[in-house]
Amino acid sequence: MTNPLIRLAAPKDAKRVGDIFVASRAAALPFLIEAHSPDEMRRWIAQVVLPQGSTWVACEDDKIVGFLTLNDDKIEHLYLIPDHTQQGVGTALMEHAKARSPDRLSLYCFAENHPARRFYETHGFYAEAFGNGSDNEEGAPDILYRWDGSD
Repeated sequence: MTNPLIRLAAPKDAKRVGDIFVASRAAALPFLIEAHSPDEMRRWIAQVVLPQGSTWVACEDDKIVGFLTLNDDKIEHLYLIPDHTQQGVGTALMEHAKARSPDRLSLYCFAENHPARRFYETHGFYAEAFGNGSDNEEGAPDILYRWDGSD
C-alpha cells in the first residue's frame, strides 16, 4: 500500500494527467467505443478539465500516478496509471474526495467496468440508478452511484 501526496493539479500537469486518462481508459474500458481520439481527450483535459480548478493529483516520488476531478459533490473522474491499481492510490484519492465533500458524493460508472464498481461499493457507494447509455457519449450502459456520508 502506498500513501501518495495529493495536491491540486497545475497547468503544467496537463500532459501527464491527459496521458493517464487515455492509458487508464484503454486498459480498464476496452469495451468502449471511444467518442474521441486520444489526442482530443488530452486536449480536453488540458483545455477544459484542468482549468476548472477542481482536479487533484496523487504523486509518488514527484510522479503523478492518478487523479481525481471533484465538482461540488460529484466525482467527475478518478483514474490511475494502469500499473498502480490496488496499491492504495485510488483509496487515497477517494478519501480526499470524502474529506472535501463529507456529506455526500455521486459518480457515474460504466456498468461493464466491474473492477471500478467493486472499488466504489467497497468505499460505501450504492447504485441509485441504471442508465442504458443514451446519456453518455460512448453509448454504454452506466450506473449512478451515491455515497451518503457514511461508510
